[in-house]
This record gives sequence, structure tokens and C-alpha cells, in this order.
Amino acid sequence: MIEGPVVSVIIPTYNRAGIIGETIENILQQTYPNIEVIVVDDGSTDDTISILESYGSRIRWAFQENTGPSAARNHGIAIAKGEIIAFQDSDDTWHPTKIERQVSLLRKAGESVPCCLCNSTVHLPEGRVVRSFENAPVNPPIGEGIWLNVSEVLSSRFILFNQAVAIRRNVLERVGGFDESFRLLEDKELQLRLSLEGPWAFIRDPLVTRRQLPSRTLSQEGTQEMLYECEVRILEKILRRVDGERRIACLRPLMIRELKRARRQLRAAHFKGSRFLGASVLGRGLELIEHYRMAAYRRTPWFPKMQVAPLDSQRP
Repeated sequence: MIEGPVVSVIIPTYNRAGIIGETIENILQQTYPNIEVIVVDDGSTDDTISILESYGSRIRWAFQENTGPSAARNHGIAIAKGEIIAFQDSDDTWHPTKIERQVSLLRKAGESVPCCLCNSTVHLPEGRVVRSFENAPVNPPIGEGIWLNVSEVLSSRFILFNQAVAIRRNVLERVGGFDESFRLLEDKELQLRLSLEGPWAFIRDPLVTRRQLPSRTLSQEGTQEMLYECEVRILEKILRRVDGERRIACLRPLMIRELKRARRQLRAAHFKGSRFLGASVLGRGLELIEHYRMAAYRRTPWFPKMQVAPLDSQRP
């Protein structure tokens, strides 16, 4: 038996026969040896299955009718054997040491730390390259350690999650995995629930490369409205959880603030997508106001800043 916990890497895929092999090879090149690769084919109609079969016993794979990536990831969790779960999309890549570094940090941090998140390099369709931590923005002053105020930060912004996180399986099962009712922002919803489970480990180095394909963008007006509808639902759900647990009741004012913001953005997107010129102009005006409101908020003392501690100062 190889020393160290088994890490199950779950890849949901749909009609990506041209690149799924590249993704699998990238994971098989990880320096951490105790990995099982699980690909869940979400109803592909191309040659994906033939490619998966060609790997023989080097990977495990399953097929399901097309029900979306959240269901595919939950399917993978259900059949996984690992103590730690990681997710990868079928068109992104990892640095060879990603899993090794995350497992090492989780083992040092102890069971009270539910997951480890690393930074990511994101290649945008227009050619710009950004890093997920800096883009959020979160700016940890140390290279790795314990992130103390995860809920406060994630309630007010999004950080690339699925490809960049390694999660203890028992915690993932306790919180219920992905909520399959969300077809958008399912990763934001899960990371907010996980943030309520305690401080996270983090790695400032970018160990993930994400290719932001045009098909992944949310620039269409209708989709933008759907995006804000999902965000409102997520924050309402988290606020109900906060209201029901005394230990996290201190998060209530921040969650209420963020819910009000999301509802304003939803209202602006609704007007902006209207066929009537006056409503569309109003929507663009409201969107601009919200942009400046957020820019001003980020400069205030009330905007949550990332609070961290070196690993050796972590206490139960």
C-alpha cells in the first residue's frame, strides 16, 4: 500500500472526445502516486466512451444519461474510494505537484480543516491571463497556510473552485455534495456551504490552468439574468442556514447585505434584457450604479479581507 490517503479525481465530461485523453494524461502525471481517476460521461454522443475504454484499468469510468455536471460529479463521489476528493474539468490542466502539495497541507492541518484551495491561472477568450486569487481579489501575505475567514470573503466574491480544491470526503458527504437543482453557480453554492465547516488550507501558487472557452462565458443578457437568479437563491439558502445555527449567527449581517446586492443586480439584469428601450436604458443605468457601488465598497474597512495564519499556528 502506498503511503498517504487515496485521492479520487472526478472528471465530468460531455462530448469532449477530442481532449478528454489529454486531461486524463495530465492527471496520471501527478507526482502524488495514490490517485484513482474517475471519469463520468454525462451522456456523450461522440467517441468519448471508446477513448475511456482504451485506458483499461488505469482509470475508472461510468456513463449516465445527460443530467448535468453536478449530477455527474455526485455520481463520481458515490463510486469513489478516496479519502480526499478532487475535481477536474475535461479541458483544464494541473501542475504536476498540485495533489501532492494539497494532500501534504491537509495532513499537516488536521481533520478540522475540510479542504485545501490553490490559486489558478485563467486564460480568458480575449487573450488576457489572470490569476483567480488576485482577480477575486484575495491577497494572502504568505505562500500557504490556514484561511481563517472563508465565509466572510466568499459571500462577497467568487474564487475559481472546482478544479482548484481538494476536499475531505467525509466533509463532502456531510454537506451533501453538489446541489443538482443549480445548473449555474453550483460551485459557488458548494463552496459557501463548505465555508461554514471551518477554516480552509490554501496555496498561493497557481497550480491549475483553466482555459476559459467562449462557450463557458456568461455574457448573454438572458444568461446573465439566470446567473443572478441563481446567486439570489444561493444566498437565500445560506442565510436560512445561518439563521438556524447559533455558532455562525455572526455572519447574518454580511449575508443580508450580499443578498440585497444580488437582488439589485438581478433587477438591473431584468430591465437590461427587456425589449423596451426605456427599461433597457434603466437596466444599464442600474448596472452602472451597482458597479460603482461595489468599487466603493471594496475600498471601505467593511469589505472582508482575507485573514490567514501560518500552519504551525493553527489550533483546534
